[in-house]
Amino acid sequence: MLQVLIVDDDKDLRTTLKAALSANTSFVIDEAENGEEAVRRVKSKNHDLVLLDVDMPILNGKEALVKIKEHNPATIVIMLTAYATLDDAVETIKHGAYNYLSKPIKSVEVVDIIKKAFEAHALVETIAFSSPIITLENGQQFIGHSREMKKVFGIINRLAKVDTAVLVRGESGTGKELVAKAIHFNGHRKSGRFVAVNSSAFSENLVESELFGHEKGAFTGADSRKIGKFQYAEGGTIFLDEIGDISPAMQVKLLRVLQEKRFTPVGSNREIEVDVRIIAATNRNLEEMIEQGAFREDLYYRLNVLPIFLPPLRERREEIEPLVHHFIKKFNNNQNRKITGIAKDALNILLRYNWQGNIRELENVIEHAFVLEASDQLTVHALPDHLLGLESEERGYPDNLLDFKANKEEFEKQFIINALKTFKGKINQTAEHANIPKKTLLRKIEKYGIKAEDYRN
Repeated sequence: MLQVLIVDDDKDLRTTLKAALSANTSFVIDEAENGEEAVRRVKSKNHDLVLLDVDMPILNGKEALVKIKEHNPATIVIMLTAYATLDDAVETIKHGAYNYLSKPIKSVEVVDIIKKAFEAHALVETIAFSSPIITLENGQQFIGHSREMKKVFGIINRLAKVDTAVLVRGESGTGKELVAKAIHFNGHRKSGRFVAVNSSAFSENLVESELFGHEKGAFTGADSRKIGKFQYAEGGTIFLDEIGDISPAMQVKLLRVLQEKRFTPVGSNREIEVDVRIIAATNRNLEEMIEQGAFREDLYYRLNVLPIFLPPLRERREEIEPLVHHFIKKFNNNQNRKITGIAKDALNILLRYNWQGNIRELENVIEHAFVLEASDQLTVHALPDHLLGLESEERGYPDNLLDFKANKEEFEKQFIINALKTFKGKINQTAEHANIPKKTLLRKIEKYGIKAEDYRN
């Protein structure tokens, strides 16, 4: 249940808001009539969200906001006022308010913004997928618990308040897109679109059209005008995944967008101005690519103002157990199950495994176990065969030589690796010559935690 506190010296408004929010059975509603009482209640109950009026006696809303955030930065605060100005809005958001609503307030509008606030906040809480919230004895709450992920959360919170370009780095499956969404949905662009583009999913000829759009007749098959992802994301954020895979020519065009906030669609002579935040991500070594002349140094520095490095799961094994419990909770909700936990021997297998596919691979393993598990606890027998094969080797048991599924998956993995070696890690060539649909190839690469760039040399 989510604890919501309504703070306003107008009793009628409190009653109206309480009636509107009470329709949602997941909310527990509390009230306060001034800022001092609000701070006292937050300290005693740790409310998840506070609707806070600005103009109140004893302690005004701005002063109460500062005290609430000092007590618990994780508390979501939405400001209410009858005299909204841009300066007021900017000031309260700088002090940690999620948003600012002008009176008279529509109940539907309040309910909608509260839902969005909880969704945005949940993105930050689930970045590490580890113990989403840890409550200490003094009532303070911290998200995640490893030192590395606390650094990540701190950078996310800072980046959400500014509009600079961002570069997110980490292996496949570490949660780079989730970080990008957390920055977007907790920043001032949250009401705009979040548009994700996988740069490696398009051929070199099509990626420019995909990003910047094209005019009718610009190339064979362009039978109508099309707007690109940048124009579609106007006022919001564009997430460019696998930025290291784009061509030098496209790098020049992206650099211009970053510098001048304008671009030219394919086949057009008109320039389009754009207001979009760029968040890029890669699992490649851009510094090596710069030395080799494969990535522009000026684009690198434009993107790398305040980089976020997501460590692989094998370097933060202390998070595996809380991750497992997080996914158990998630799949209990999704599948209406009542799994209570994981057996110790099954957990030990997960703790020893290398997790080349990182968090995404661990989530897939827990989902797989949920499908097979018949008891109220995840056991060794519900884990995927490739994990059990490793365990059998360690114990000296015979391997799963007669297990069709285990051998099929191992064959798929080795076939894809050999094909990538043959075609030097190039996704399009591998898909074409190995007779694998590109979407299938990308899905299998993700499933097995394979990194195509490892085979480019």
